[in-house]
Amino acid sequence: MSPRPRLDHVRRPAMLSAAAEVIRERGLENARVSDVAERAGTSAPSVLYYFETKAELLKEALTSAEEEYYDDLERELDGIESARERLARIVAGGAGEGDYDASLWMEVWARALRDPELAATRAELDGRWRSTIASVVRYGQERGEFGPAEPEAFAVMLASLLDGLSVQIALKDDEVTPERARALSLSLAERELRC
Repeated sequence: MSPRPRLDHVRRPAMLSAAAEVIRERGLENARVSDVAERAGTSAPSVLYYFETKAELLKEALTSAEEEYYDDLERELDGIESARERLARIVAGGAGEGDYDASLWMEVWARALRDPELAATRAELDGRWRSTIASVVRYGQERGEFGPAEPEAFAVMLASLLDGLSVQIALKDDEVTPERARALSLSLAERELRC
């Protein structure tokens, strides 16, 4: 008799996706392991087998969602020749257009203040976000589309603006719509990059 096949490669991603959905809907405090299990089509003990705490589940769910986001973004950016259009695509995603939802990030930001492990995850993921922006700026400078701004400093500025605007969008602020966030961010980019 052969051993049962392991299904970790199927179960874990389904649990992470389910966890992200449940946390977005209810927040980490109100997300129950049983809710994640039900959404993933598995049992609560199975979820606890992979993730010992809800904080670990949040960290892994955000990291998984970010990996998926960057995989999609990279494919899209590779198909865009213009640096301005690449930057516009990044801004659109960061400004709440499409599937982007800041609620997972808001959970991480709040908990990262007191949880060193989540703080490290936040720093790593924010670094990737800024690096992605800076690489588009360098690409635009090489092509002569952008002026001589310092790419890393610009990336910190734009990422911070987009993060702040995404919080307002998530809170459904009447004055901060995805369209307005995009316009404000692109205005900043045009001014700073002289494009």
